[in-house]
Amino acid sequence: MKLMKRVFSIFLVLMTALLAHAQPQEIEMADGMRAEGKIYVVVAILVVILLGLIGYLVLLDRKTSRLEEKYKENRQSRP
Repeated sequence: MKLMKRVFSIFLVLMTALLAHAQPQEIEMADGMRAEGKIYVVVAILVVILLGLIGYLVLLDRKTSRLEEKYKENRQSRP
């Protein structure tokens, strides 16, 4: 089983290297978007999405911390 995992991981690494090498050197879409100023809109949307996800994770962490505290208090108060 370990040998199969090792062979599969080596295969994946080689395939990723091969695919990365096959990419064209010039990225026409990014150059076009940068020239038209649309790349900043894309970056702004990505930043808003990432900030929303981080805020949601912080909110979930606070809620779970409160629930854990309540659970510990209830467990200690029982005989």
